[in-house]
Amino acid sequence: MTIQKPRRTRRLKSALLLTCAAACVPPGCAKPPEYGTEVPLIVPGNRGEVWAVAPAINLSGQREVDPLLQSDILYQQLQEVRGLTVIPVDRVVEAYAGLKIQKLQSPEQASLVCEALGCDALVVPTVTAYDPYDPPKFGGSLAVFHRTAVPHEQNVNPSDLARAAAPPAGEPPAPIAGNANVNQAIGMFDANNGSVRDALFGYAKGRNDPLGPLGQREYLVSMDRYTGFAYHTLIEQLFRTTGRPPKA
Repeated sequence: MTIQKPRRTRRLKSALLLTCAAACVPPGCAKPPEYGTEVPLIVPGNRGEVWAVAPAINLSGQREVDPLLQSDILYQQLQEVRGLTVIPVDRVVEAYAGLKIQKLQSPEQASLVCEALGCDALVVPTVTAYDPYDPPKFGGSLAVFHRTAVPHEQNVNPSDLARAAAPPAGEPPAPIAGNANVNQAIGMFDANNGSVRDALFGYAKGRNDPLGPLGQREYLVSMDRYTGFAYHTLIEQLFRTTGRPPKA
């Protein structure tokens, strides 16, 4: 025997369901999270520049640091700078081999590399701290060697010029801090610090999938993404130290 519910009860239940559905889906309530808008960096002036990325120098003491991968991450960040054309690290490695340069030791050698590649500057990244575990830590620096005039002489081997530009054996490279053709940016990015996390999540806006399972936290569990944030910040610092507005 089937007992039917009173018609009034069924109508009341239907009305309540419709009310709940309407309450849960007002205009904008069910709207999915929107992508943010990243703040771009820009090279000021009417003339663009061409920069090349050198192999990274690892001073962190961590063997898992891949110098070529670090240079590739920096290359990706520099490509996002408006007005900047970037030469990848593999081309720089070829120039090093052609000039018999194992490791850059002076601004004069950097100018030779720039001349060989036809670029305006050579960027050398250095990794000083590297801890990929959440919360990650990264320390690094960027040195930008701007191209200067290189004397041309007949019947001179470029590799001889490169060796002549290097310091004598046993002597440290000359300091570059006072060199007007070299700009540097140095930073330590420890995600334990609240200010670093705020800057990281600000950078992540427009650079992550808001519907992804991790959201902005993806930058805390992916060291490559976290390193990209650090290099972006160092690039911005480079523009600020040279008195050039870094943002559009």
